[in-house]
Amino acid sequence: MKVLGLMGSPRLKGNTDLLLDEALKGAQSKGAEVERIIVDKLKIAPCREYYGCLKDGKCVIRDEMDDIYPKILAADVIILATPIFFYTVSAQLMPLISRCQSLWAKKYVLKSLDIPIKKGAFIAVGATKGAKLFDGPKLTAHYFFKAINAEYTDELLVRGVDKRGEIKDHPETLAAAYELGKKLASV
Repeated sequence: MKVLGLMGSPRLKGNTDLLLDEALKGAQSKGAEVERIIVDKLKIAPCREYYGCLKDGKCVIRDEMDDIYPKILAADVIILATPIFFYTVSAQLMPLISRCQSLWAKKYVLKSLDIPIKKGAFIAVGATKGAKLFDGPKLTAHYFFKAINAEYTDELLVRGVDKRGEIKDHPETLAAAYELGKKLASV
C-alpha cells in the first residue's frame, strides 16, 4: 500500500507538518510505503485553462507537476494537509489542486477508466474557532478527491491552533493523526 502526503503548509515543523508526519507514521506502522511531498518547495504553475487536457487527459504545462501526477495515480491513499488561510486551503496547495483538472478531464470528459480508485483524507489546521472555518476547504478537498478518483474517507480538522509547533500542546490531536494514518493504511 502506498500513502502519499501532500503537505500544503509553507511552515516546516509547523502544526500541519507535524500532524501529517504523525498520520504518515501511523500508516507506516501498518506496513504502508509512505511519501511526503512539501508542495511549497515545488515550482508548480496554476491551471491556465489551455484545455489541452480535454484532448488526452494530460496537462500541456511542463513543470514539477509532471513528477506529481504519477505519484498521485500510484497512491492507494492521498492525505491532503493544509493550514487554513482566509477560510480556504493554502495558496501553495491551490496550483497543485487546480492542475489536477487534467485528471478530472481524463475521468469525466474522456471517460477514462485508468485512474485507480483510492482513499482520500483531509487534515486542516485553523487558528480561529469559527463555525464555518472548514466549510470552504472541505468542499475544495472533496472535489479534488473526486478529480483524482479518491473517496473522501476521513478528516482531521483542528481549530484554535496557530503558533508553530503549538499542536504539541495537544497530544490527543497528534494521537488522532497517528490513528488516522493507521486506519487509512488498514486493508
